[in-house]
Parts: sequence; C-alpha cells; structure tokens
Amino acid sequence: MKQETGRLKEILHVLNQHKVTHGINPEKLCSILEDLGPTYVKLGQIMSMRSDILPERYCKELARLRTDVKPMDFDTVRGILKKELHKEPNEIFQEINKEPIGCASIAQVHEAVLKDKKKVVLKIQRPNIKQMMEEDLALLKKASGFLNFATGTGELIDFRKVIDELWETSKEEMDFIKEAQHLERFYKNQEDVRYVTCPKVYKEYSNRYLLVMSYIDGIQIDHIKELDEEGYDRYEIGQKTAQNYCKQILSDGFFHADPHPGNLWISEGQIVWLDLGMAGNLSEHYRAIMKRAITAILKNDIYELKNAFLSFGKATQKIDHASLYTDLDDMVGKYMNMDFGTMDLGELMEDALDLLKKHQIAIDSDITLLARSMVTMEGTLKLCSPQVNMIKILTSYMSANMINEIDLKREVKHALRDIYGSSKKSLEIPAQISDLLNITKNGQVRINLESSQMDEVRRDMKKGIDHLILTLIVMALWFSSALLCLSDISPSIDGMPYISVAGFIMGLVIVIYLLLKMIIQKGRHRK
Repeated sequence: MKQETGRLKEILHVLNQHKVTHGINPEKLCSILEDLGPTYVKLGQIMSMRSDILPERYCKELARLRTDVKPMDFDTVRGILKKELHKEPNEIFQEINKEPIGCASIAQVHEAVLKDKKKVVLKIQRPNIKQMMEEDLALLKKASGFLNFATGTGELIDFRKVIDELWETSKEEMDFIKEAQHLERFYKNQEDVRYVTCPKVYKEYSNRYLLVMSYIDGIQIDHIKELDEEGYDRYEIGQKTAQNYCKQILSDGFFHADPHPGNLWISEGQIVWLDLGMAGNLSEHYRAIMKRAITAILKNDIYELKNAFLSFGKATQKIDHASLYTDLDDMVGKYMNMDFGTMDLGELMEDALDLLKKHQIAIDSDITLLARSMVTMEGTLKLCSPQVNMIKILTSYMSANMINEIDLKREVKHALRDIYGSSKKSLEIPAQISDLLNITKNGQVRINLESSQMDEVRRDMKKGIDHLILTLIVMALWFSSALLCLSDISPSIDGMPYISVAGFIMGLVIVIYLLLKMIIQKGRHRK
C-alpha cells in the first residue's frame, strides 16, 4: 500500500510539472508518458494504435514515442543468462557483445557468437518487469477516473479500456515462447516466398524470458543511401514488401502488427521481418468482410459496404440507417473519382474508423490492430519507395486471388460465379426492404398510399416473392448439378451424370414456366 501511495505521488508530481490543469495536447501527453517511465511509454504506443478511441492527431504524435530506455548493466545480463540457461554463458557462447544493440521497456538485445561460430541475437527480458508493470497498471486502473479529470480529457480517452488492452498485449510480448511460436509460424507461412525471411529460433536456448535467434545482417528499409549504394531497386523492394504484407493479411490471416522501418531489413536480396512480438490474427470471417468492404468501395455499392461495416463490430446503440447510408455515400464519393495512384490507404482507414466511432460501432481489437498496422506499413513504404501505392497493390492482390478462391473447375467457373452473384443479390432484397422499412418507421421517409394501391402492392409483393422462391430453387438445382459434374458419379452422358442432366432439365422447365406465366400476365394487362 505504501508503495502504491508513493507511486501515485510520483504520477501526480509529473502531472503537476506539466500543468495538466491548463489543458492537454498530443505533444504534452507524449512528454508526460515519457517522464512516467517504460510502462507508460508502452501505454502510449498501444494508445497510438487505437484510432477508434483517440483522435488521429493524438495517435500520430504517440506513434513517435521511442522505446529506448536505460540499458541493464552487463553483470545483470550475465546473471539472467546464467539463470535461464542453467549454465555459465561462456559454456554456450564464444563471445557476447557487452554493448546492447537495442533497449526497450520489456527487453534488451545483444549480439553473440555460439561455440560453433554461428552469430546470434539474444533478447533478454528485464528482471521482474512483469511484476513492475502489473503493479503500475493496477495503480493506473485505480486512478483512471482521476486521470480523465486531471488531464482534462473527460470522455475522450477510456483509460480503463486502454489499460486492459495494454496489459493483455504486454503479457503476450513478455512471453518469449509466444514470440518464438510467432516466428516459426511466420517462417512456415513464407517458406515458399523466396524473397522473404525472418530470424530462426534456437529452441534449445530459448524460454519465456530468453530468446536466442539467428543474426541477420542487412540494411534497414528506410536507409535510402545505403540501399542505393548497394544497387538495390527500391521500387521493387516496396512492391514486394507490400505484396507480401497483403499475403499475410488476406491469405495467411497472420500478420506483422508493427511493420515500422526498424523491423524491416534488406539482406542479400531478401526482405527480413524482425520482432514478431506483436502479431495479429485475422480470422477467415474478418478476411471475407474486409474483401467485401474493399470491393463495395470500388463498385460504389453502399448497401454492401453498410453490411460489411456492421459485420466488423457490434452496434452499441440503435443504428440510424439513413445517416449511416449518407455517411458511407459521402466517404465512397470522396474516393470514387480518385485514381488508385493518388489514394491514401491511411486516410481511407482513418475515415472508416472515424465513421465506426461516430455510429458507435464497437470493433474487435484485432481490427483496430490491423488498421494501425496498415497505416504503419504504408508509412514505411513511403520512406523506402514513395511511388508504391498500397491500395493499388491490395486490390491487385485481391483480384489475382479471388478467382482461385471460387474456381471449382475451369469448365464451370463462370457459371458458378454468375449463379453465386445472382443468388446473393436475390437474397439481399428482403434485407434491403427491411432497411427501407426501418428508415420509414423512423420517419426518415414518408410514403402515402391509397388503400387500393396498398392492395396492388401486396399482390405484386406476393408475386415477387413467389418468383423469388422459384428462382432460388432453379439456382439451387443448377448449382447442385454443376457441382455433381465435378464428381465421377455414373451412369453419365459425355462425362455428365444423369442426375446432373435431370437437375438442369428441371431448372429449365421452371424457367420456361415462369416465362410463359409472365407472357400470359402481360397479355391480360394489355386487355
């Protein structure tokens, strides 16, 4: 309790030094967090990735926070190595560089050489860091209400939410076994990509507090002069980095969540992804939604975009459909007349997150992590190769892979795609009507119909529903028949099973019936 009180006094002293009662701005918030120490710097880094919580100007400023902190002395490093390896370090390592090549709030990194002369990197966790952060965050959580008041942020920052997320993220980063698993998973996902690699993990020397990885020498992706001197094509580097990142998101569902320049190096013609401590998972469900959203923007399909937006998260209040449609239309209109080469992915993501925030649609932390990661990726690419456009590559990647995803067999590919498209649009009709009814119910649209008109509308709707049902049956018959054509079912005619032929014929009979019915009804109306 005494320790907590002392730490709270320190926090209050720092806040008082920065005169937070006079107001706060992004620059002042950064200074405060830096003065409060490593835990709070980490807090700021997490906050920088939460555009759904903080305004963009705060996120941009917080993203500039550095993780460099005072290094541990080498005696402490040697003691940790002895404890984790259960041996004297010199029994395993031929040499250890006493000077760290990187210091952060959680760990410190040293170069070393194994007895077999292989060069490695040692990532060593600071002693008791988990306990220290846990105590700091517990205190912060207790003081979250006061922090909102003292900093003048009011409802601007939900400190409790940010603190919870920080703790979950930090716990994962402090578990080096988890990072080792991330590295192995990443390597496996990219093993067929010749121009991409990541460090190899030495499992026999690694555990929860110590990570031993292969040393990869290279050039940081934003060190333009060095890349040019070595004769690298920076445009090619940017293109391939962006393509690989798209693969991580849309195909692998596992992506590097912090692709800043320090984590991307070029070595012997390969792109090296470093530090997988922060990685994101994107489920097949969310990948499908993301593809839908991008396709909807490109097609100017506001209805589909609305559905994608609502699928990304959960509405915390009743949705104003008319307002959401209007906002989405405005957003799409902003980008529709732009050439791909001029589109800014970061701006698009921020507009989307702002819209979600406005309509109080709570989204999963994986989505916000992805959003910030994409913005970071675009910023990194601009430093290396400004000509590379992330949106263009993203849509190109989607186009190149979408066909393969629905390609069951070459001879039925186009038929299946058309059937899918038609059925999808048909199934959307009731939902579109529902949206219209919701808007109408809320007084956003006024419709005045006479009683006779209503009867006619009801009759037309009944006919329409009947036709829709028959259409869906035809689609189901043809779709099933097409799938059966891919099998080796016998007996068959020219490789087409009898049952498939029957399905196509039945569907054709229904189509002819519908056409005849429409012709007859049209003739009656003329009379």
